[in-house]
Amino acid sequence: MSTDANAATNAARPPGRNRRDQILREAARLFAERGFHGVGVDEIGAAVGISGPGLYRHFAGKDAMLAELLVGISGRLLTGGKRRVKEIPGPPGAVLDSLIEGHIDFALDDRPLITLHDRELDRLRDSDRKLVRQLQRQYVELWVGVVREAYPGLVESEARASVHAVFGLLNSTPHLGRPGSLPGRAATAALLHRLARGAFAAAVDSGR
Repeated sequence: MSTDANAATNAARPPGRNRRDQILREAARLFAERGFHGVGVDEIGAAVGISGPGLYRHFAGKDAMLAELLVGISGRLLTGGKRRVKEIPGPPGAVLDSLIEGHIDFALDDRPLITLHDRELDRLRDSDRKLVRQLQRQYVELWVGVVREAYPGLVESEARASVHAVFGLLNSTPHLGRPGSLPGRAATAALLHRLARGAFAAAVDSGR
């Protein structure tokens, strides 16, 4: 998204929404760096320039922040994926490329959320954890449908396993090193895209 588009989006959001987004962004960073229990409300408040108790005007507590972060990103991935499937014209391969691009954007720009999901998902209430899993299943099935159209040789079980494997590949970004050690965002995105496409292509048994 361009700088102008970001500015327009932020201008359209109510001030309270911007502050909530800021709190969530800093909470995700701190939770990912030091663990959920290693971060206090006062530290999150300091990171956004308000008192710790002031956070309670926006969230009931750290548990509520964690739930909104993990449920929120699962919902956004699904919504974005559905939009891409609906709006992208052309052959199935073009739709798959768009899905891959969208997930790469998430994997490169929201690394703390990947770390949070891996480490802290079990800390959510049962209802929130079930909602995350439900949203994720729908996201996987969305991909499975597109992958099977792009690669008709894949049976459903193979396509689903391939989707999970590609998610594992793309979600490895927290382990790729600091952003400055990578070849640049565009080059990294292009590399991840080639790897994802290569994994799907390799899943097709050419001898079948």
